[in-house]
Amino acid sequence: MARFIDSHVHLADAAFDADREAVIERARRAGARALVCIGESIAAAERAAALASAHPGFVYFTAGVHPHDAARFDPIADPPRLREFLAGGAVAVGECGLDYHYDHSPRELQRRAFATQLAIAADTSTGVVVHTREAVDDTIAMVREAGRAGIVGILHCFGGPVSLAEVALEAGWYLSFSGIVTFKKWDDDALLRLPPEDRLLVETDAPYLAPVPHRGKRNEPAYAALTLARVAQARGVTEESLGDVTSANAARFFRLAIDMSSS
Repeated sequence: MARFIDSHVHLADAAFDADREAVIERARRAGARALVCIGESIAAAERAAALASAHPGFVYFTAGVHPHDAARFDPIADPPRLREFLAGGAVAVGECGLDYHYDHSPRELQRRAFATQLAIAADTSTGVVVHTREAVDDTIAMVREAGRAGIVGILHCFGGPVSLAEVALEAGWYLSFSGIVTFKKWDDDALLRLPPEDRLLVETDAPYLAPVPHRGKRNEPAYAALTLARVAQARGVTEESLGDVTSANAARFFRLAIDMSSS
């Protein structure tokens, strides 16, 4: 059985309130070595931290403010709170970034919140988890600048374009692929082959974007195995070998305390 780390799951989401412990157990049985629970808001980070505390060595957490909520990002109160999470065990800053598809927050405020969180990552020598949608030019500019500052990040749920991928990889960043790559409309296996093996991750983004054959249903971390299989197919490698590679990458990026030889 291929082993994996789900590098991006919203395990604290209300969608899992009815059966969260069963979801975690199914992930273990499916081959999960660890789950990285994303704190996409201050409130979500608090819940994610509690989950990590309840499942030490298996569930880890991040803390950030999503671009959808950038209009509510408090530049005075929120940065100290994010730093507290990082001091208390958060393994990355984020999910943060830019989303010009929905524009739930003004773009200027999105850029400000993103820049502030990149600065926190730089100050704390922590990685950053980035959401980007229809904001290619601004993301390229900010990732390039972040790379010059020594900040390392993940472009999560990556779907292109190649121009952004190339800038991110040049900056030392990682690309993480989700269940989208299993959809019938996916037609860019070349993108799956683009990252070198040491910059490649897999994720679910659960409860969203369930891979085929579960598309349209609630996603869960066990299904990362399906995305892993699809990426392995595109890259012409075995699921087991890619699982080991992507697990090692996630463990390195997030600095997870996992014994890869025995897990």
